[in-house]
Amino acid sequence: MSNKDISRRDFLKTTGIATGTLIGGGLIGELIGFNSKKTTASTKSTETKTNKTSETSEGKMFFTTDKEFNILAAATERIFPKDNLGAGAIDLGVPYFIDRQLAGQYGSNSKEYMQGPFGAGLPTQGYQSRLTRAEIFTQGIQSLETEAKKRYKKSFTDISDKERDVILTAFQKDEIKMKGVTAAFFFNLLRSATIEGAYADPLYGGNKNMEGWKMKGFPGHQMSYINVIEKEGFQKIAPRSLGMH
Repeated sequence: MSNKDISRRDFLKTTGIATGTLIGGGLIGELIGFNSKKTTASTKSTETKTNKTSETSEGKMFFTTDKEFNILAAATERIFPKDNLGAGAIDLGVPYFIDRQLAGQYGSNSKEYMQGPFGAGLPTQGYQSRLTRAEIFTQGIQSLETEAKKRYKKSFTDISDKERDVILTAFQKDEIKMKGVTAAFFFNLLRSATIEGAYADPLYGGNKNMEGWKMKGFPGHQMSYINVIEKEGFQKIAPRSLGMH
C-alpha cells in the first residue's frame, strides 16, 4: 500500500500522535485535504450522516447562534470523521471544546503579543495576524457558509460530505480570500483545534468519554504506574481523566 492510499484514521491509529502532540508542517494536511487520493470504506460510511450536529443540551460559551456552531461542527467532522474505528469530531464533543477555547484566553490571545506592525511572516514564524483567534474563527465560519452558497446554492450544513471537502480543500490551498488572515491559516487553526479537541482531557470539553484516548490506547492521567511498572509486555490500562482524581 502506498502512502497516498492510507486513510486518515489509519494514519492517526498507527502513528504516535496522541494528546499534547503539536501537529505541524502539513503532516495531517497531506492526508485530509488535496493530497488525499483515496476514499476508504470507512470514510464512505460518513456520507450524508455528518449533517447531524451536536444533539446535546450542553451550553455554548462563545457561539451565539446554532447556525454558526453547526457549521463549525460539520467542518470538524470532515477533518475527523466517524468511521468503523470510532467516534468522529461531533460525537467526541470537539465543537464544544473549540467553543470553550474561543471563549477563553486562547480565543482572545490575551497572553500573546498582539501589537503592530503586522507583516506577512514566514512559515517558521509564529502567530502574525492582527486578528484574535476568535475573530479568525468567526470570519472563517462565515466564509465557509459563503463559499457553500456560492458554489452549491446551499448552506454548508446542507451540502454533501464530498462538497464540504472541496470547500475545505480550497481553504487549505489558500484559494479563498479572507481579511486580515489567509484562508490557509484559518484552515490550519481549525485542523489543529479539531485534533486537540479529539485528544485533550475531557475536562476541557472534548474527547467525550475518553473515546479519543481509547482509540489510541492512551492511559490518560494515571496517579502512578507502580502496580504495572515491573510487568513485562504491553499493559492495557483503562484511561483516567483529570476530573476523575
